[in-house]
Amino acid sequence: QQYTLAFVGYGRNPDHAELELTYNYGVEKYELGTAYGHIAISVPDAAATCNAVRAVAAKLGGAITREAGPVKGGTSVIAFAQDPDGYKIEFIERKGT
Repeated sequence: QQYTLAFVGYGRNPDHAELELTYNYGVEKYELGTAYGHIAISVPDAAATCNAVRAVAAKLGGAITREAGPVKGGTSVIAFAQDPDGYKIEFIERKGT
């Protein structure tokens, strides 16, 4: 089977985290996986990231499912989005990233 790989990250593995995305040719549909709950990435401003995602989601699909705000009982600011395929992405605010 033929496939194409794309690596997304902020540096090369193993010094930095990266995601390996695989496109398999000839596959018409993927089922939403149950192997993980979501991916998380740090962003400098969770609210601004939500606004940027919302602008793209209006055209391509997906949605913000939790607005930026502190975690329950804590001070870390997080937000959640869902892509058009139903996968969840968490944004963790880290000023200066």
